[in-house]
Amino acid sequence: MLAVKDLKQITVVGMGLLGGSISLAVLRSFARARVVGYAHRASTRARARQLAMATEVTGSLASSVAGADLVILATPICTFEAIFDEIADVLPSGCIVTDVGSTKVLPHRWAASTLPKTVHYVGSHPIAGSEQRGIEFARDDLFERAICVLTTTGKSDRRAVQTLNDFWSQLGCTLESMTPAEHDRVFANVSHLPHVTAAALTNAGKDDDLKFCGRGFIDTSRIASGPPNIWADVLLTNARNVTRGIDKVIGELTRLRKAIDKADRKRIEALLAKAGAKRAALIEYKIKNKEILS
Repeated sequence: MLAVKDLKQITVVGMGLLGGSISLAVLRSFARARVVGYAHRASTRARARQLAMATEVTGSLASSVAGADLVILATPICTFEAIFDEIADVLPSGCIVTDVGSTKVLPHRWAASTLPKTVHYVGSHPIAGSEQRGIEFARDDLFERAICVLTTTGKSDRRAVQTLNDFWSQLGCTLESMTPAEHDRVFANVSHLPHVTAAALTNAGKDDDLKFCGRGFIDTSRIASGPPNIWADVLLTNARNVTRGIDKVIGELTRLRKAIDKADRKRIEALLAKAGAKRAALIEYKIKNKEILS
């Protein structure tokens, strides 16, 4: 098992916002490593070469991973199983495979059933990105001050976990560790549910009415602009946790609705104050940990 300083080839499968940003960050932070980028669209490959996103850009998935020490999947989650199956026979012994998907239970299951025992899978989830998509928005500092969650099981190789810990740290991340199930429960509430809520809020408004919205609505609905195909994968691969979260939001809205319907000012203020206090504590925590600037 190679230490992070000894990685000779890092392959990034998928050259969109995250994949392109990883490639650029690796080129900046790992001067000795060869970076191979895979993209299935010819137009993406051409743009990646034009922007010097990697040492080599290829349209052959098998050749892209054949000499890799580390393979990072940055494609939609529902493509992972087929990719694991296609690369399983060509991955070098000792290779580490990870991904940057937003759900982890199913990727761990797919990796365990498909990848050879000589290959080490560990899940990665860097909490970085935006509602934008495409290689043109990639940047080498995307992971600075970001949290990256590594997901492991009792069968995870400790040396592979350490190598990935060092890898993401070198790209600027702060590392956390969770089980796949814990990860999916947490991020259903703090990532997937906000996207669903933003989409529902936007869809609930009439087009003509929305023209009068202010910055509050724009800020609240921003993440509804995320790519639908990517988010459909996220929601479908974490369905139970997301639907539970939706039920909780419905419960909170119902409490507010009842208080408003009864003209119960004290109850309304209490519910709003509770939310304000929780958000204030959250912002204070994020500033203290230098995850956001004051």
